[in-house]
Amino acid sequence: MADEGDQMHMEHQSNAGKWILTVLAVAFVAVSGYAHYTTQKQVSALQDDLGKSQAQVKELMNRMQTTESQGDALREKVGLTKQELAQRVAELRAQQKATESRLEKEQKEQISAVSGEITGVKTDVGGVKTDVATTKADLEATKAKLQSTIGDLGVQSGLIAHTAGDLDILKHKGDRNYYEFTLLKGAKPQPVSTVSLQLKKADVKKGKFTMNVTSDDKTIEKKDRNVSEPIQFYSGRDHMLFELVVWTVDKNKATGYLSTPKGAPVPVTAN
Repeated sequence: MADEGDQMHMEHQSNAGKWILTVLAVAFVAVSGYAHYTTQKQVSALQDDLGKSQAQVKELMNRMQTTESQGDALREKVGLTKQELAQRVAELRAQQKATESRLEKEQKEQISAVSGEITGVKTDVGGVKTDVATTKADLEATKAKLQSTIGDLGVQSGLIAHTAGDLDILKHKGDRNYYEFTLLKGAKPQPVSTVSLQLKKADVKKGKFTMNVTSDDKTIEKKDRNVSEPIQFYSGRDHMLFELVVWTVDKNKATGYLSTPKGAPVPVTAN
C-alpha cells in the first residue's frame, strides 16, 4: 500500500511539473511575440521619420536651387542695367561733344563775319582791331560758360545762359524764343510770353528762390530753386516744353529769362 501511495505521489509531481513547463513556455512565447510586435512598430516609426527627413532635405535642396537661379537672374539683370547706363553715358558725352563742335563752328563763322565787316571799314582801323580781339575773347569766354544740363523735370535742357551776354549769343543762334524778365518780391504775377511769373521768396546768401509759374490757368510752385538751374514746365495745347533760368537773385528781386520752342504761341506785346 505504501508503494502505491509513493507511486501516485510521484505521478502527481510529474504532472505538475509538466503544467509548469507548459505555462512557462506559453508565457515565453507571449513575451517574445509582444517584444517582436513592439520592435516592428518602432522600426516602422523610424522608417516614417527617415522618409520625412529625406523629404525635408529634398525640399531644402530645391529651395537652394531656386535661390541660386534667382541670384543668377538678378546678376544678369544688374549687368544689363550697368551696360545700359554705360551706353547712356556714352550717348550723353557724344551729344555734348557734338554740341560743343557745332557751337565752335558757329562761333568761328560769327568771328569770320565780324572780321569781314571790319575789313570793309576803312576808318579807325586800330580801334576796330581792338574791338575784334575783345569780341573774340568774349566769344571764347561765352563758349566756356555755355553748357547743356538736365532740368528739374529730368529732361535734357538746351544751352544755359548765365548772363545777359550769354543770352545774346543764344538769341543770335535762333534755336528758341527768349524773353528776359525782372521779378520783384511781393508784386503781382508778371506776364512773360504766354505765362505769368511771381517771385515769392529770395535768398541771396544761398542763391535760392521760390517762384509761382502760372500756365494754362494752373499755378505751379517752384520752391527753393538754385540760380542758373533750368526750371522746366509744359504749356499750351501742344504740351510744349518751356524753360526759365534765373541768373541773379537780390534781396527782393530776381532776374533771368524764359525760353520757349520756336513753334510756341507768341504774345501780341512781345518785342
